[in-house]
Amino acid sequence: MSFFFPDPDGLRQVGADLGMDLTPAEASSYHEFLSAVTPALRMIEQLPEPAPEIKYARTPGYRPDAADNPYNAWYYKTSIKGAPQGKLAGKRVAVKDNVFVAGVPLTNGASILEGFVPDTDATIVTRMLDAGAEIAGKSVAEYLCFSTSSSTASTGPVENPRAPGHTTGGSSNGSAALVAAHEVDMAIGADQAGSIRMPSSFCGIVGLKATYGLVPYTGVLGLEYCLDHVGPMADSVEECARLLEVIAGDDGIDGRQKGVRTQAYTEVLGQGVRGMRIGLVKEGFGRPESEAGVDEAVRKAAKLLQTQGAVVDEISIPWHNIGSALWLPICLEGTYHNMVHAHGMGFYGVNGAYSLSFMRAIAGWEAHINELPPTIKGGLLTGEIFARHGGRLYAKARNLVQRLRAEYNAWLNQYDVLLMPTTPMTATRLLPEDASPKDVLIASWGPVNNTCPFDISGHPAISVCCGTSENKPVGLMLIGRHFNDATLFRVADAVHKKPD
Repeated sequence: MSFFFPDPDGLRQVGADLGMDLTPAEASSYHEFLSAVTPALRMIEQLPEPAPEIKYARTPGYRPDAADNPYNAWYYKTSIKGAPQGKLAGKRVAVKDNVFVAGVPLTNGASILEGFVPDTDATIVTRMLDAGAEIAGKSVAEYLCFSTSSSTASTGPVENPRAPGHTTGGSSNGSAALVAAHEVDMAIGADQAGSIRMPSSFCGIVGLKATYGLVPYTGVLGLEYCLDHVGPMADSVEECARLLEVIAGDDGIDGRQKGVRTQAYTEVLGQGVRGMRIGLVKEGFGRPESEAGVDEAVRKAAKLLQTQGAVVDEISIPWHNIGSALWLPICLEGTYHNMVHAHGMGFYGVNGAYSLSFMRAIAGWEAHINELPPTIKGGLLTGEIFARHGGRLYAKARNLVQRLRAEYNAWLNQYDVLLMPTTPMTATRLLPEDASPKDVLIASWGPVNNTCPFDISGHPAISVCCGTSENKPVGLMLIGRHFNDATLFRVADAVHKKPD
């Protein structure tokens, strides 16, 4: 349907909805003016949109049955083959189901998006195919990527290959499980609270939340613009670094990308840590939710770095604990605005690519509001309450992020990297189907207190397996300076210990 303005009576009703009392004469005057600009708006509707070239042939693929999907980690299986040569030649890659792959269905873990098929490839998909990768399929994500419990996806829970009966975390849970099960060589995840690092920790793989803006988010569904990160997941530090070399760099479209500086990430591997300075952050340990076995394994790994010639000092950053509090209104109110007021695209006034087909697909989600999982309902409730307070908590938290970033930077001026547990606990049991909203929310937000501060500060952070506790993987997190992601790979390479 072509765009149109309502007649004068319709304008009066719109005004009344806004609390505006328009007289019939005023409504007619506005209508006369607006009618004059209608042709320009209809012209916009008729103009073709810029569309990236779909360079590689593909079929939609298929939705695997249970026998072909033992951990329930695949949403769709495909076989899209890229260039015959390149850094990723011969590598099978899974992409999280919030990443656009043209012609392949996308749900973002949500039943309300069943039937949506993107018509473009995300920038990172094109880059991986250009580098010779095979896109092996779409990995399951939590419902709208708004959970870490591995229990909310419309396709059901994803089981942890390295801890049967336990959660894979989230929201990049399918990607982590497929890497851990060796069904793919690499995977793509997205991270707004820890959604790459947390499942990497629980599944014992390597996952990097790159510096904010280092990897273009074009063609990836987000939550809150200032939190959106996309990055690599793999079973080795080398494979993770190799994937980052392919997907990193400015694409000229994503407005999140400012001052981007890439590095040769694989070239630092094997250099060791002799002479490096590492700050072990006290506040990342001994939290109320911490497991003693996790803290012990991470401290043991830090001592291993000392034996390799690194200087490891325990330091205190009290603002680290404040960071998780700041993240709350930024994420909850920002995501609420994205979903309720910004048609799922979330970034009015910011440079970027807007998917009209996705906006049409998600329109009318309100009719299904009672079908949504507790994480989404809880997020909408709190976001609405924050908004009714005039948005001031969101605004003040965003202002205080400057202080948080400065606190981390002050220590990163003295140390090459910071170190702490990725998650304070190992993988927990999968939730029962009748879990209460409170239990789902605790399972979703309890593990992210160490990870979420770096989503708002934008620092690069990597999770690497450093051992096990009660036969479950333990993740160690390293944090570095902005756009110095290579140093994280260098240290991670020295401490990585595969759980199997």
